[in-house]
Amino acid sequence: MMPVDQSTPWRRAGESIVVRFRLTPKGGRDSIEGLADTPDGRAIKARVRAAPEDNAANLALATLVADWLDLPKRHVTLIGGHKSRTKSVAIVGEPADLERRLTALIAELEN
Repeated sequence: MMPVDQSTPWRRAGESIVVRFRLTPKGGRDSIEGLADTPDGRAIKARVRAAPEDNAANLALATLVADWLDLPKRHVTLIGGHKSRTKSVAIVGEPADLERRLTALIAELEN
């Protein structure tokens, strides 16, 4: 088993990756805003306009992530943290390609 890299907010899981997000619901806009340190490790900061009621913020996060990565919405699924601000999102695809995309997108945010 490969050791978990704590410097990245994702890990490989078969034919997908699981990415940790730190979500701010009712954030005024839908956006990805960089990286944050959480008690669970590094996470990608995201905010959505949707309120946390009736799963609306979680669904908005999945849509935001799919759009950000230019993937079909069916490839992005919330798998953990349904009632927490720290979310685990499974993204289906070639793990190495997804990791390259995430690394490039995060680098753009940090510049």
